[in-house]
Amino acid sequence: MKIIILGAGQVGSSVARNLASEANDITVVDQNADLLRKLGDSVDLRTVRGYAAHPEVLEQAGAEDADMILAVTNNDETNMVACQVAWTLFHTPTKIARVRALAFTRHPELFGRDALPVDVLISPEQLVTEYVTKIIEVPGTLQVLDFAGGRVRLVAVKAVKGGPLVGQELKTLYDHLPQAECRVAAIYRDGEAIQPKGFTVIEEGDEVFFVAARDQIVNVMSELRRLERPYRTVMICGGGNIGRRLARMLQHAYRVKLIEHHATRAAKLSEELENVIVLEGSGADESLLEEENIDTVDVFCAVTNDEEANILSAMLAKRLGARKVLALINRASYVDLVESGPIDIAISPQQATIGSLLTHVRKGDVVMVHSLRRGAAEAIEAVAHGDHRSSKVVNKTIDQIKLPKGASIAAIVRGDAVLIAHHDTRIQAEDHVIMFLVDKRRIRDVERLFQVSVTFL
Repeated sequence: MKIIILGAGQVGSSVARNLASEANDITVVDQNADLLRKLGDSVDLRTVRGYAAHPEVLEQAGAEDADMILAVTNNDETNMVACQVAWTLFHTPTKIARVRALAFTRHPELFGRDALPVDVLISPEQLVTEYVTKIIEVPGTLQVLDFAGGRVRLVAVKAVKGGPLVGQELKTLYDHLPQAECRVAAIYRDGEAIQPKGFTVIEEGDEVFFVAARDQIVNVMSELRRLERPYRTVMICGGGNIGRRLARMLQHAYRVKLIEHHATRAAKLSEELENVIVLEGSGADESLLEEENIDTVDVFCAVTNDEEANILSAMLAKRLGARKVLALINRASYVDLVESGPIDIAISPQQATIGSLLTHVRKGDVVMVHSLRRGAAEAIEAVAHGDHRSSKVVNKTIDQIKLPKGASIAAIVRGDAVLIAHHDTRIQAEDHVIMFLVDKRRIRDVERLFQVSVTFL
């Protein structure tokens, strides 16, 4: 696929690296020559220096025969105008734009073929907000991802000492929970993926990804770790786009406090947010945190635009007694370093955004993609089309399907029913198949599985 990425910032660079590794034809456009040089030196792609919305720059980037435009510059207006130019002059089939301002996203009628020709709107701030909200909703999780409209969830948890399953073979999970349909999709131990088998022994510290119907999540988690009491109090450090959205989303279900160092913004937030206590100050101010009883806070979220400040304030909050601390981290190289210390969860806007973008890049009627393990793995929801003659999966049992190495089918959604996959489960036409792919380099093999042959009419 020929893809033009407009913007070589954190999101654009991360997406470019992910897509270039899958043998796509990638061109990146940016005005910053240094960013382009660094990216070009590390990734096999083309770069074009220039203003992303200018027709001649898009033409130089190859817009005449591009399959997709990803407009992810730091300017909403530039992204929207670039999509308009790409459609009007070059008839680019798919146009995706990052639009962060609520002033635009509140009015979906602005976008469409008869208005601004943006096919897909991406808001990293909204994606991160939803990502954090799910973690708060399910205490003890590292990641919570929805499929099939939320009926199926993929959950990552860390197995801890005292969990009934820790030290036991995986097959005992199903003995303990005969009524709970679930499937362990992957286990990561010391950063390495382990393909789960019935005889696999869960060890303390393992990162376990499992799939279950939404109402069975708590039952399965109880086997891997002691259940945590529900979260009630949340403190947010940073009143920017993410902090404001997060406070608004949580304010009616939790007791929320928000710390913002900028006086004018703090005053505006206090008027805008109904049930949030807004504090003017710094999240790294020890006396402020102590005055606000940080030791009684269930979740501390550091989501300012300064990742070093996020790391320091989260570490301080943890030392002062906060139960769970999260920090927004932009640099991928920081994530593993941060999570090996006192910070419980590092949040990467790039990874949250990449999954949403990949949904529109994947072939074979892939309807949902979640990027996992800093982009090394993927969870995929694909629809099975065709019949036994035209499809490689329809009317076949799981053990009859030639899955790529490291791929596993975890669940099937058939109508309103959620079926956890077993070796003799037979896939039917229009089933939504939830898959886990340990090695994303095998993604093309997975896509081919769900492509229907030309004989299907």
